[in-house]
Amino acid sequence: MRPPSSHKPYRGVLLGLGGIARSAHLPAFLTDPKVAARLRIVAVMDESPAAAAVDGIPLLRRPEQLADLGPIDFVDVCTPTASHLSLSLWGLSQGYHVLCEKPVATTRAEAAALAAAAGRAGRVVVPCHQYRFNPVWRRVRSWLDEGMIGHWYLAEFRVYRMAADPGVDRSAVPWRGRLADGRGGVVLDHGTHLVYELLDVAGPPSRVRAWTGRLRHGGYDVEDTAQLLFEYPDRMATMFLTWAARRRENEIRFIGDRGSITWTGGVLTLERDGQVESFDHSAELDKASYAKWFADLFQGFADTMDSGDSTSHIADIAQVAAVLEAAYAA
Repeated sequence: MRPPSSHKPYRGVLLGLGGIARSAHLPAFLTDPKVAARLRIVAVMDESPAAAAVDGIPLLRRPEQLADLGPIDFVDVCTPTASHLSLSLWGLSQGYHVLCEKPVATTRAEAAALAAAAGRAGRVVVPCHQYRFNPVWRRVRSWLDEGMIGHWYLAEFRVYRMAADPGVDRSAVPWRGRLADGRGGVVLDHGTHLVYELLDVAGPPSRVRAWTGRLRHGGYDVEDTAQLLFEYPDRMATMFLTWAARRRENEIRFIGDRGSITWTGGVLTLERDGQVESFDHSAELDKASYAKWFADLFQGFADTMDSGDSTSHIADIAQVAAVLEAAYAA
């Protein structure tokens, strides 16, 4: 295999021109030099009449138009959740590698079907779990890995929003609030990110308990609020997620036998053996910075296509799907 530096750029098509495509995927593809050297978006496909071309990239309306583009190496799925699995399976059936927004699968059966399809096609599948590249989370994970607070036994994740993110959808009920498009509510939307972060530092839970409901948004037909509890032999974690808050807030806390880590808003605080340090990461958490997280993820996607092995990514999708399935079943 040739080293990445000598590999010709992979040619890809972005599927869906919603908010995440416009604000994060395309900026990462087009403005990050390392990504641009490896991955080239040669077209965007979106069937919506309202979709408009971006940065001179050809806009296609139908899948059969891809045949006019020449060889395609990958597709990047940026559509609403309900189509993630079907488009990923379609991409694999066409011989494309797949990069897909979260969640790629929401049940163990779906994850197994995806793994089988990737195996048959000999292609890779990588989920957009970009919060792993958030610089603050990287610091939190590093502290936990280094045992800075000793053995941690309690984790708390809290996310407060006033409504589902509408993206570019300005209808009365955004697609994230519609079961037909989102497949679920706040658990699948923001909760997916928190689930893979928790799995990264704690592994799969022995049991998941949950409550979901609609507290404020009667027009939604998915949950706008959820409380999840994850049980482990020697620790526990809780997640509270809501689209029914009065203001936007985020908090993550880990408590251990030597101290605690608290991430509130843009401030990260480490309390260890009675000594306290705080770090202001507000600038790194601005939405304008999200494209950098995706750029790091996309470089990894290129490396995965180089190797042809997405075993770890398929396992990641399956583990997250198992937790999501257990949460809704509970």
